[in-house]
Amino acid sequence: MLQESVDALLDNGRRGRAITGSNRRPLKSLADMIKGKQGRFRQNLLGKRVDYSGRSVITVGPYLHLHQCGLPKKMALELFRPFIYAKLESRGYATTIKAAKKMVEREDAIVWDILAEVIREHPILLNRAPTLHRLGIQAFEPLLIEGKAIQLHPLVCAAFNADFDGDQMAVHVPLTLEAQLEARALMMSTNNVLSPANGDPIIVPSQDVVLGLYYMTREKVNGKGEGMLLQDPREAEKAYRTGEAELHSRVKVRITEYVKNEAGGFEEKTTLTDTTIGRAILWMIAPKGMPYSLFNQTLGKKAISKLINEAYRRLGLKEAVMFADHIMYTGFAYAARSGSSVGIDDMVIPEKKYEIISAAEAEVAEIQEQFQSGLVTAGERYNKVIDIWAAANERVAKAMMENLSQEEVINREGNSEKQASFNSIFMMADSGARGSAAQIRQLAGMRGLMARPDGSIIETPITANFREGLNVLQYFISTHGARKGLADTALKTANSGYLTRRLVDVAQDLVIVEDDCGTHEGLVVTPLIEGGDEKVPLRELVLGRVAAEDIYKPGTEEVLIARNTLLDEKLCDVLDANSVDSVKVRSVVTCDTDFGVCAKCYGRDLARGHLINQGEAVGVIAAQSIGEPGTQLTMRTFHIGGAASAAAKESSVQIKNNGTLHLVNAKFVTNDEGKLVLTSRNTELTVTDAFGRTKEHYKVPYGTVLNKADGQEVAAGETVANWDPHTMPVVSEVSGFVKFVDIVDGLTVTRQTDELTGLSSIVVQDVGERATAGKDLRPTIKLVDAKGNDIFLPETDVIAQYFLPGKAIVSLDDGAEVKVGEPLARIPQESVGTKDITGGLPRVADLFEARKPKEPAILAEISGIVSFGKETKGKRRLLITPTEGETYEEMIPKWRQLNVFEGEMVQRGDVISDGAETPHDILRLRGVRAVTEYIVNEVQEVYRLQGVKLTISTLK
Repeated sequence: MLQESVDALLDNGRRGRAITGSNRRPLKSLADMIKGKQGRFRQNLLGKRVDYSGRSVITVGPYLHLHQCGLPKKMALELFRPFIYAKLESRGYATTIKAAKKMVEREDAIVWDILAEVIREHPILLNRAPTLHRLGIQAFEPLLIEGKAIQLHPLVCAAFNADFDGDQMAVHVPLTLEAQLEARALMMSTNNVLSPANGDPIIVPSQDVVLGLYYMTREKVNGKGEGMLLQDPREAEKAYRTGEAELHSRVKVRITEYVKNEAGGFEEKTTLTDTTIGRAILWMIAPKGMPYSLFNQTLGKKAISKLINEAYRRLGLKEAVMFADHIMYTGFAYAARSGSSVGIDDMVIPEKKYEIISAAEAEVAEIQEQFQSGLVTAGERYNKVIDIWAAANERVAKAMMENLSQEEVINREGNSEKQASFNSIFMMADSGARGSAAQIRQLAGMRGLMARPDGSIIETPITANFREGLNVLQYFISTHGARKGLADTALKTANSGYLTRRLVDVAQDLVIVEDDCGTHEGLVVTPLIEGGDEKVPLRELVLGRVAAEDIYKPGTEEVLIARNTLLDEKLCDVLDANSVDSVKVRSVVTCDTDFGVCAKCYGRDLARGHLINQGEAVGVIAAQSIGEPGTQLTMRTFHIGGAASAAAKESSVQIKNNGTLHLVNAKFVTNDEGKLVLTSRNTELTVTDAFGRTKEHYKVPYGTVLNKADGQEVAAGETVANWDPHTMPVVSEVSGFVKFVDIVDGLTVTRQTDELTGLSSIVVQDVGERATAGKDLRPTIKLVDAKGNDIFLPETDVIAQYFLPGKAIVSLDDGAEVKVGEPLARIPQESVGTKDITGGLPRVADLFEARKPKEPAILAEISGIVSFGKETKGKRRLLITPTEGETYEEMIPKWRQLNVFEGEMVQRGDVISDGAETPHDILRLRGVRAVTEYIVNEVQEVYRLQGVKLTISTLK
């Protein structure tokens, strides 16, 4: 058909099957010519090859300054050729361009002199593909070198994500004066010390340098020369060089610090300090204005990052860059001196390992027996076995780390003392240079449980480690999961790039347009508390934001910080000191600027450390910051097994801090023992301290028994709430006598007798399983008084009756007496821990696209009283009657487990049926704030699990 042919010509495969050629390949249509990476746009229009560029392999240049890179002479000659011709001509060495060309080709001596002159102060751009964020292209000053490889400064590798295993980089030459100026002022590597994603330094030493500094600042018991008194760090270095003292010996040294005074000058302050030789030597490179306390500790990767951050905040960019360079040179030098290396004897296998493994094997055998005699199901057996092995692995790892991390030595008094071990492998992991506890565990502990390609866990663990070696079967199991990882990585990169593209597309028009939009709106920020511990403290959340209203000292009228002030490190210290627990900050979400964002609502430019400038393309920065770590996120959906799902089975709340208990949207009845039984759903339990700061935050389910009431004092370690994690009770809200309605043996319920206890209970059948006669019956427990009259729920005209869903278990008999707060029936809960948690990238993409999940949570559209209408074949009719206005009804599939009973009051936006909440519902029912908070927190959670720090303003 003609239409089909035309369709295929324009876009083959958009409609129906793609038309194929003789070789079964789909024919290439006009749309295919344009779209995608190989299409006209990305291949030829945006991705042209450009003049004055070259590429070569990179190697390390440890002697370079931060703003330099080594450029091979051959490349330089080629890149700067026109400049050389011009110079040769103007100096009169050559008469025509052709003559100049000949001279360059002959490589006359004069050519090199002129090249050196041309290159002086002419920055060049280096770029490493893939350029995931703006730090993937930076400017450097070239140094001419022999050889054919570009030399790169080690500290910028993190920004480029470069290593020296054969990576290549491209060189570009900015030609015009404006381009050179921009390269020098904005793109120079020395101007990009902080990461635009989170404001932490990105020029941070790694690997060798970290190991060197760590080794240098370790202390040792009873080292040579311990207890010496030295007059200054130079004498300490002398003692070390002449062999009078070891690098790690504990000594006293006179340290001169330079403290900034009010006038901006420096005052000297000299103290005799307990320190080590190595730390004193390191102090010699410290810039003026840094405190010695930052150096007088064992420096790991985090501490070094903090050092550079402090230098930047206290002394400014130039000092910080020079300091970073010095730190790097020192680190390399002392890493070489340390002679740290790895031998097979450094992997110390703990003696306890074999006991632990045989104990675990015995436990597994016992469970296998139980399974064969039918006491546990196959699923339970599998979970228990996994749990046993996971625990055994932890125990082996713990024994191994204890073994590795400490050694006993004799001190000067002749007594034995424990000190951190000087085992090379341990030092590398402890300092953060390379490796982690998990990897050491595989070297010297046991490899542990392995996953199949589909993510499920194989129940036989690998009990051997790499030092003992694996047998054939163990090796096979290892390759099984590892190969999946490699395949994932390949897929991941493409997906991550695509996510960044989509984000940039959405956010590219967000630009800082004006300084202040004048809004008084903002978001109230509180620290993120989950359970009993603070996940993210307040200062991390408000640092670099602008206060939306005056911040008062808690309990007083005293203004600590005026509105529209940028909260920097100093002001965050003030907040901490006065224990402020919530701050209203300006936010991009509430900004009133048309066509863009204002500087005050955005806050600090993270890469520069001051309020953001007008014209900054914040949308693109945000998109890149989210997309860039994307490659580190995991692709797969986790089937959470063993250790992880244990979290969902909590059954009590134990308080960690002394304070006051508060209940949020709680309804409860008081039982005979005077304890409170919750009859509300979305109840939250918080603990506040004397200043009114929230310290702990728990969610508690329906039917929880509370030992304390709202506003009572609680003490640390006290258990305040208990519930059964496996069943949900139906709690009686009045006392009376049970009357069964529609509970007919054999029609709607079956009687089951427990073999062990001999007790019988009634189990409600699912609608689908009942005989035809029982389809329309609705098993209900009614509560009546002694005369058999209906009882009403307190303060309402709703009859006390409880509808029983399928699978509910009733252990009372008809006519039994019940008291307030007693359970009438129990509904078994499928364990919540088995929900598939979509991990990593797909989750982030889902959140940003605001996709609807498969089984979304059902939220109440309006506030009102719940009742159930007539059921249809597969659905239940849920009615919500508000105090005034229309009744709202919704059809809900029968298999969905409902969290509400008839006659219960719900608030708009409450969860009626569990599931993943849909951003659309949250937006509709709870407003913009709630949805922003939800998306931000969820995305943060994904990245936090991977250990990536993102700043919230970026996300918004």
